[in-house]
Amino acid sequence: MLANVYLHYVLDTWFEQEVQPRLKGKAYLIRYADDFVIGFTEESDARRVMEVLPKRFGKYGLKVHPDKTRLVRFNKPTDRNDGDSGQPESFDLLGFTHYWGRGRKGNPVVKRKTSSKRLSRALRAINEWCRSHRHRPLAEQQNTLGQKIRGHCAYYGITGNSQCLQEFRMWATRLWHKWLNRRNRERPMTWSIFNRLLARYPLPAAVAIHSVCRIAANP
Repeated sequence: MLANVYLHYVLDTWFEQEVQPRLKGKAYLIRYADDFVIGFTEESDARRVMEVLPKRFGKYGLKVHPDKTRLVRFNKPTDRNDGDSGQPESFDLLGFTHYWGRGRKGNPVVKRKTSSKRLSRALRAINEWCRSHRHRPLAEQQNTLGQKIRGHCAYYGITGNSQCLQEFRMWATRLWHKWLNRRNRERPMTWSIFNRLLARYPLPAAVAIHSVCRIAANP
């Protein structure tokens, strides 16, 4: 709430009233709390704002994150006529990696997937929970793990992100098996036994529950 109130004046109003009227091309600002991305149609505009942004923030005792703040070329692949054969760059925002892909008809569209950092962090949390709760009753473990998978999908379960969702569930299942296997050193939890356990205590499927619009135009 404080970030929204403060940055409304430091960033939002400043960008609308002072920055946009001075640009050569079009630009837009997307912000959620203290995370934001600014899109430009002209590279020169992006570089000018990149230069003055730290000064604007410093005036109010704020700093831009040195590792997260960078210029990204995000043109559609078909628009790259400068001899660069590489793929367009990607960027992370709010736990998602935004990148260019192909739609069902083969046209370029912006897609989103769980960022690798967020996926790794989520799996580390699952690993720690399974380790510290491996001696709890199986029904209790199943219930909590199911809640964690559904909670993950409630945020990351968007159209086009099914592969990352399935990867999260797969590794969550493997981590559960890993720590159940360590409950009793004399009676190992083989995969055959574990699969029978899953039949009795199944984990929910990881599915996309949110529909998002594809972005086909230049951002």
